[in-house]
Amino acid sequence: MPESWVNLAERIGSDLYLELSGPGSRRAVLIRALRDAVREGLLAPGTRLPPYRSLAADLGLARNTVADAYAELVAEGWLTARQGSGTRVAEGAAPPPRARKPKPAPVPPIPHPHNLRQGVPEAASFPRTAWLAAARRALGAAPDEVFGPGDPRGRIELRRALTDYLTRVRGVRVDPERIVVCSGFAHALRLLFDGSRGTGGATLHGPFAVESYGLRFHTDILEGSGVRTVPLDLDEQGALVEQLAEEPGVRGVLLTPAHQFPTGGPLHPARRAAVIDWARTSDGLVLEDDYDGEFRYDRVPVGAVQGLDPERVVYLGSVSKSLSPAVRVGWMVLPVRLVDSVLAAKGTRESSVSVLDQLTLADFITSGQYDRHIRRMRQRYRLRRDRLVTALAEQAPHIAATGVAAGLHAVLRLPPGTEASAVKAASWQGIALDGLAGFRHPRASMPARDGLVIGYSTPAEHAYGAAVEALLRALPPSTADSPTSRP
Repeated sequence: MPESWVNLAERIGSDLYLELSGPGSRRAVLIRALRDAVREGLLAPGTRLPPYRSLAADLGLARNTVADAYAELVAEGWLTARQGSGTRVAEGAAPPPRARKPKPAPVPPIPHPHNLRQGVPEAASFPRTAWLAAARRALGAAPDEVFGPGDPRGRIELRRALTDYLTRVRGVRVDPERIVVCSGFAHALRLLFDGSRGTGGATLHGPFAVESYGLRFHTDILEGSGVRTVPLDLDEQGALVEQLAEEPGVRGVLLTPAHQFPTGGPLHPARRAAVIDWARTSDGLVLEDDYDGEFRYDRVPVGAVQGLDPERVVYLGSVSKSLSPAVRVGWMVLPVRLVDSVLAAKGTRESSVSVLDQLTLADFITSGQYDRHIRRMRQRYRLRRDRLVTALAEQAPHIAATGVAAGLHAVLRLPPGTEASAVKAASWQGIALDGLAGFRHPRASMPARDGLVIGYSTPAEHAYGAAVEALLRALPPSTADSPTSRP
């Protein structure tokens, strides 16, 4: 008998497909299919089946064939038939309980009610109402071609909005044709460096210099692409960029010049100029990670290094700190010579970022809502920063909070040799946080620093006070050689 399918969803209220195939008469095949459906639990006890005339029409069978199949299944106890109630699956036809797989051992809840990990803005402050309004406006105004294949550069509406915003707020020298939209900083790195493995990317190759303290997964991306990383020492004025001249063959450097991550502080103006001079004389490239440049409190804004030489700097940004890491939108402002190779790595039909999210962000920026959100969160984070610094000054004056003039986190400098015990004590107090050692490059030559990286932007507003109190209980006591407190 040829294979046949029937969908009973509209008739019985759930999705059910009967496969009519195999040996035997049409009546026998139908009986077997219905019996299997009951046995496997696809037809639950009490389920009403279609009238035999309707099912016969759906299956292309004779009415008598379906009627006889129903009658036999009633006689066997699989179905019941009652005047006025139709034909139903018998209550006693429930399949036997399947052997249950042993449940995995329950995962104990993470004993960290206080989240002070860095890098995450306060989730409860996401501007839902304004974002929804922007999405509605953007969707209502979107041309039909928005719903076709995307431009690998990104939507022109967003690239224009970013051009105006980055020029006005960050001092970036940019036009829409230099911008390539991506899903974030890590995606940008992969697009830039995949070419080193011959996949058509930007063919950046190493070795590449990085700061001695930074996010390890960024370094992992580079080295995973075959690029050897060379750590640069840090001091109070940022990366020692003069060390670039001491490393033969270095092709570029990755920096966080507006707010060094995680130790804090901007790159000194003389070093900003020096790194550009190095790039020009050595044909090198500067990657500028501007991850939280909008958030500054006690200093004037620090513009982007890219403004000094757009052909020697790749400017990288995203909304992961300003809005939410859930909004996977980032951007690269590229030297002209790199645009085509990055687009080749991205692919002509690959957009990587939802076009609707791009249009929503474009509207969010051009309507002024993005600026308003930044100003509101800057004030909120300033108050949290002040609360942390004040609490330290009053209850732990031997602990210095550094890097607090800007950004979403602080580094608490600890007495030498106390970091590991402080992280453990924090865990005992129910605090999730990071020690400074986790951000140190494995080949860094500069002396290690002991400290805690405190993300004061992460907790909800109502939970922040308790988190600070728990943190104070976890800090090591004063010793004679503790660092001097300075807010």
